[in-house]
Amino acid sequence: MNAEKFDAIYARAAERKGGEAGLEAIVGQPLPAASVAKLTDDRVLSAFTKKVFQSGFVWRVIEQKWPDFEDLFFNFDVDKVLLMSDEMLESRAQDKRIVRNLKKVMTIRDNAIMLKDIALQHGSFGKFAADFTGASVIDLWAHLKKHGARLGGNTGPYALRTLGIDTFLLSRDVEGYFRAHDLISGGLTSKQSLTTIANTFADWQAQSGRSLQAISQIVSYSCGDNRV
Repeated sequence: MNAEKFDAIYARAAERKGGEAGLEAIVGQPLPAASVAKLTDDRVLSAFTKKVFQSGFVWRVIEQKWPDFEDLFFNFDVDKVLLMSDEMLESRAQDKRIVRNLKKVMTIRDNAIMLKDIALQHGSFGKFAADFTGASVIDLWAHLKKHGARLGGNTGPYALRTLGIDTFLLSRDVEGYFRAHDLISGGLTSKQSLTTIANTFADWQAQSGRSLQAISQIVSYSCGDNRV
C-alpha cells in the first residue's frame, strides 16, 4: 500500500480537529534554519540533559527541579562541564536538589564532549544541525545515537524538537499510520523502516511546503484517537 497524498491526510486531520482553523491552531512550527544556526551549545546541552532525565521519569518533576540542574552544572556551559572530574559528578549525583541518578549525570559530560567535538569542526551544534533538512534528519538522529550518551530512540529527536530544530517524531500515532498503511513491517528504528519513513515525510514536504514538525503533527492528528 502507498502513502496517501498529504492533502487527504490534512483533510482528515482537520475534520477531527474542528476544521482547518482548529487544526492550524494546534500545529507548531520549528525555528528557521538561520535561528537554529544561532543556538548556543549550553542550551543544546541543557536540552539534551533534560530529555535524558525525563526519559522513563515523570516529566513534571524534572521541570520543577530544572533551575537546580542549571545551577549545579554551571548553566551547562560546555567548557566548564568538561572540567568536572568524576568526583565532582558523583557528588552532584548525590545532591537532593536534583534527581539522583549517577549514570544519567555522567551523560552530561559525555554529551559535552560530543558538542565540543562538533564545535571544533563546525563552529557549534546549531550550525551543524541546520544543515540536516528533509529526509537527512535521520542522519542527525544517527549522529546523536552514535556519538552522544543516551540520545538514541526518541530521546534525541524529542530534544531536537524542544530546541526548535525541524524533525518528525516517531510517536505512537505516526508509527500506527505507517503500519496501518503497510509502509513498514519490521522494527520501527531499523534502517529500512527509518529510510522509508524519512523519504515519505520528504515527499509530503514536497507536496505541502510544510515543515517536518507540522507534517508529523498533522499525521498524528489524522489517525488514532485524536478527535475533538
